Amino acid sequence: MSGELASEGDALPLLDRYLTVWIGLAMIVGVALGEFVPGVADALDAVSWHGTSLPIAVGLFVMIFPIMAEIEYGKIPEVTRTARAEIGLTLAFNWLVAPFFMYGLAVFFLDGYPDFVTGLIIVGIAPCIAMVLVWNELAAGNGEMCAVCVGVNSLLQIVLFVPYAFLFLTVLRGTAVHVSMGLIARMVLVFLGLPLALGYLTQRLAFRTVGRETYYERVIPRIGPLGLLGLLFTVVVMFALKGEYIVSNPGQIVLIAVPLLVFFVGVWTVAYGLSAFLGFDYTESVSLAFTAASNNFELAIAVAVAVFGIGSNVALATVVGPLIEVPVMLALVRVALATKHRLFDGQSSVPGELPTD
Repeated sequence: MSGELASEGDALPLLDRYLTVWIGLAMIVGVALGEFVPGVADALDAVSWHGTSLPIAVGLFVMIFPIMAEIEYGKIPEVTRTARAEIGLTLAFNWLVAPFFMYGLAVFFLDGYPDFVTGLIIVGIAPCIAMVLVWNELAAGNGEMCAVCVGVNSLLQIVLFVPYAFLFLTVLRGTAVHVSMGLIARMVLVFLGLPLALGYLTQRLAFRTVGRETYYERVIPRIGPLGLLGLLFTVVVMFALKGEYIVSNPGQIVLIAVPLLVFFVGVWTVAYGLSAFLGFDYTESVSLAFTAASNNFELAIAVAVAVFGIGSNVALATVVGPLIEVPVMLALVRVALATKHRLFDGQSSVPGELPTD
């Protein structure tokens, strides 16, 4: 998925070049399957783990593994030392800004729909640990810095998710929510730990057998496209699971989508602009922006389903989250690549631009 996959300038592989089209088609196919193929949603939901569809889990694993295999882990200690301010600002957005901003938006736009408010709050208190790696990769961000932030967020979610849920839902909203820290830990393990471990082991083994240069020149270009295929498969499954509801209740989907759209665009824009203002370079700024604005919808959906039930409006609100996040983040990838020269004038060109279709 990265710019390293392109052999000449902006001559990107077919999957990368027309990703907007593929994402749109995946959404349409998913909705069509959910609406017109009897039993497909029930079949996808029948095989689940703690409320999360196993097909989605498989798609996410395939999506994240190539990115984990590409990150050069030897650079992470250096990145941690040299980008402390950037990492600190990212975590501040994730834990001090985003949850309160989402809470305010949910109450402002959806106060007459308490279940929807609860669902969006659950989304807001779960910073992204998985798909942000995809957006960062597509926007040619700093992979090592993003990996550090994802790792720290994973640990913080295990510690902070339950207290945040108690604060926002029980103290502020009066909704009793009991969330197991074991559930959170299992979500982090499945959606981050396993692909990270396999990616790391694959890289270490390849470095010893074929060497670093051969690994990045020959192995990564072959496994890289699996990431986008995993993303497209995940999108199809997500939309298929709610295809019938999307067609039957477009008004409610739009209602939930409005605060989500404001959240994603608002947080990303502020984080990206502030990073440029503070003098961070493009790769660090774009990593910061996508990490700040993305959410861990896997955990949010699992918690909503486990606590409120799969047919609840709370679960519905969490499901709408990724349906809005995917196209919005893809659009923001374009915005980042289109504005990098204007905001980061004088910096060297970042490889892997997505040209205008």
